[in-house]
Amino acid sequence: MASSDTLTITDNRTGKTYELPISEGTIRAIDLRQIKSGAEDFGLMTYDPAFMNTAACRSAITFIDGDKGILEYRGYPIEQLAEKSTYLETAYLLLKGELPNESQLKEWQHTITYHTILNENLKGVLDSFRYNAHPMGMLISMISALGTFYPEAKNIYDEEVRHKQIERLIAKMITIAAFGYRHMVGMPYAYPDNDLSYPGNFLNMMYKTTEVKYQPHPALERALDVLFILHADHEQNCSTSAMRSIGSSQVDPYSAVAGAAAALYGPLHGGANEQVIRMLTEIGSISNIPDFIKRVKAGDGVKLMGFGHRVYKNYDPRAKIIKKVAYEVFDVTGKSPLLDIALELEKIALEDEYFVKRKLYPNVDFYSGLIYQAMQFPMDMFPVLFAIPRVSGWLSQWQEMLLDSDQKIARPRQIFTGSARRDYVGMGERKA
Repeated sequence: MASSDTLTITDNRTGKTYELPISEGTIRAIDLRQIKSGAEDFGLMTYDPAFMNTAACRSAITFIDGDKGILEYRGYPIEQLAEKSTYLETAYLLLKGELPNESQLKEWQHTITYHTILNENLKGVLDSFRYNAHPMGMLISMISALGTFYPEAKNIYDEEVRHKQIERLIAKMITIAAFGYRHMVGMPYAYPDNDLSYPGNFLNMMYKTTEVKYQPHPALERALDVLFILHADHEQNCSTSAMRSIGSSQVDPYSAVAGAAAALYGPLHGGANEQVIRMLTEIGSISNIPDFIKRVKAGDGVKLMGFGHRVYKNYDPRAKIIKKVAYEVFDVTGKSPLLDIALELEKIALEDEYFVKRKLYPNVDFYSGLIYQAMQFPMDMFPVLFAIPRVSGWLSQWQEMLLDSDQKIARPRQIFTGSARRDYVGMGERKA
C-alpha cells in the first residue's frame, strides 16, 4: 500500500504515532481501537450521532452524489428509469443487479401478479382495527401478521425460500395497502385483477365500485408507476438502516420489513409530503407567501417543508421528474388549487439568498403530495404509498446485507455518561 493510501495519526496524550490504511475513502473504525492512552484504556472510538459521517456497509445498489444531484440504481440514472422503465422492472434491477431480458421480465411480472392474493384469514386481522385506525399502523401490523403464514421464511439463507418471500412481499404490499384503505372508508374489499399492471391493479383494489371490470386511466397508472420507481430505494436512509439493523439479527424478512415500515411512518421520513400539503393549505394563497417566508427566516414556529435534504445539496433529481409528472396528472384530474402556491414558493426559495445559501432546494416530497391528493388519495395514505415501492429497496438492501461477510449483528457503541459505581441504598436511607 502506497504511503498516500494511509492516514498518520499522532496521539498527543502519549506521543505515539499510528499509520492507518485508507480504503475507498474510509478508515475502518476498528483500527482506531489500537490508539490507547494506557493499558487499561479500551481504545479510541468515534462519536457520530445520526451517522452523519459513518459508513455502516458497502453497497452496490444505489449511488447518490448529493452535491451534483445524481441518483442511480445499479448504475442507471433515475431519469432514464423514470422515462423508460416500469416499477416491477426497476424492482427486478434492484434485487438482481441487472435489467431483465424479455422472458425474465415476463416471468417476474407473472409471479408478482399471481402472488397479490391474500390468505382470507388475514382479513380477520384487518377487520379487528377500528374504522379510524391509521392505514400505516394497519400496514405495519398486517406485514408482521403475514409472516406468521409462512414459517419457512426464517430460513433466510436458503436462496429459493428467500426469493419466494421477496416475491410475496412485493406482490402483497399493494393488496394490504388497498384493503387497509377500503377498511378505513367502509367499502367492501376489491380483489386483485390479474389482467392489470402492478400500479393499475393497486388502483383497481383502491377504487373499484360496481363496475364489472375496472380500467385505470393510463396517465394516472403511469404516474403512479413513475412515483413507485422514484421511491424504490434511496441508499442508507432511516428506514433502510432499520431494515439492515433488524435483519442483522437474522430474523425473517416480514418482521424486518414491518420494522422498516415503522421507521418510515415518522413525519421526518415517510410523512414528509403530508407536511408539505398541510403547509401549503395553511399558507392559503399566494398573497400570504411573503409573510410566511418572513416567519420561516425569523424561526417563528414555521418550517419550509419539502425543501432541503440530508444528502442532496442540489436540486433533488426526483423532484424534477415529479414536477413534470404532476402536470400530466393535473391534465386528467384538474389543477390542484395548491399548485400556484407551490410554484411561487419554489420560485422564491430558488432565488432568495437566504435559501440559496443554505442549499434548500425542493425535494421529492414537495410535489408528490400534490399528485397523490389530485389522485384522491387521503393524506393518511401518503406514507403507505411510500412504503409500497420502498419494500423492493428494503429487500434488496436486506439481501445484500445477508450475503456480506463483513456484516454481523448490529450493535453501535456508546459513550457512557451515567453515574460511577455506587452501592444500593435502602428505602429508609434514601433522601427525599
